[in-house]
Amino acid sequence: MSAIASSSYDPVNGDFEAVEGETASAMLKRRLARRRQVMLLAAASHVINIALLLLFAAAGSTSFAIVGMFTTCAAVKLAVFIAISESGLSDRWKDHFFAAPYTAVTCAMMLGFIYLAPEVGIVFLSAFFLIANVIAFRASPLQGLVACILMTGSVAALYLVADLPLAVPATTLLERVGTLLTFAVTIGRGMFINIFASRMRDNLYRRGVELEGAYKRIEELAELDDLTGALNRRSIMQLLEGDIARTQGGASPCTVALIDLDWFKRINDRFGHLTGDEVLRTFAITIFANIRSIDKFGRFGGEEFLLILPDTPHDQAVRMLERLRSIIETLDWSAFSGGLTVTISAGVATHRPDEAAESMLARADSALYAAKESGRNRIAAA
Repeated sequence: MSAIASSSYDPVNGDFEAVEGETASAMLKRRLARRRQVMLLAAASHVINIALLLLFAAAGSTSFAIVGMFTTCAAVKLAVFIAISESGLSDRWKDHFFAAPYTAVTCAMMLGFIYLAPEVGIVFLSAFFLIANVIAFRASPLQGLVACILMTGSVAALYLVADLPLAVPATTLLERVGTLLTFAVTIGRGMFINIFASRMRDNLYRRGVELEGAYKRIEELAELDDLTGALNRRSIMQLLEGDIARTQGGASPCTVALIDLDWFKRINDRFGHLTGDEVLRTFAITIFANIRSIDKFGRFGGEEFLLILPDTPHDQAVRMLERLRSIIETLDWSAFSGGLTVTISAGVATHRPDEAAESMLARADSALYAAKESGRNRIAAA
């Protein structure tokens, strides 16, 4: 199964819909695990409501029949939504948590029991408060406003139109204990929801930072040569075009140097390709350590490299390349393999007015050819 190449945040579900490198199967398993977690929390909340209703029934505030009806409705609702979740049907929906239909059904159930048992309406009103808290966490400002109007309007209709009594059970000690526990567990559940939401936001923020770092690393890798760490040909050419454009605008001269490792094929043949790779890496590191921060260095192909020297007159560039040639020649290359020596040849060209990059590189290449024809280990100027 193919891996998912990118990640995107889903504001409805509060999760990253895909994780870098994650297969579709793994994503579906992760979604199912999160839905199970949510269903477990919903079941725990209903158990708390049932326990409160049992306490009020024991105090005589309501009947045990109401407790049984609420328990049955809660169990059926959970069973239906769990069946939908486990079947994978909801994975076809944008809101795979089916938060909107679940919230709507829960609100309707609470409204129904406020009407059936207004004497313990405080339990169901507290549940309404928790539902509003969850909506506030997930919804947009407009969605939150609509939900607030609908929920407030539905409760107002019950108490005003249906003329239901809004009472807080407090006649007996057991009723007062039940009312106190209702407030306490409502506050506790509300705090739990907000702590959970805060931790989720922190996790999402960290995930976002990690993804940003990963994308930045991918972009860097796309610009660099894997072996040497120098810019690849595409990237170095883009930078050259930019420097030439600035030069044509009247800025200081731009000079380039095509650098070639002398007899590199012989190095590979005699000492092996692993040693050849180490030579390329060490050469690149040495160049990086001895050029300016404004200079650009890239691998042009094989053992050929391009060095861009912005704001550098021709004579100064030749002197810089001569210094680099001397440094490369005097390195102790025998540390890689006995008898190994490495030298470079380079062709230097300075940009002319209205000259294209290809023309300047062609002149540098001709100079490089002249340096090789003259015996290598030398710098030639175009």
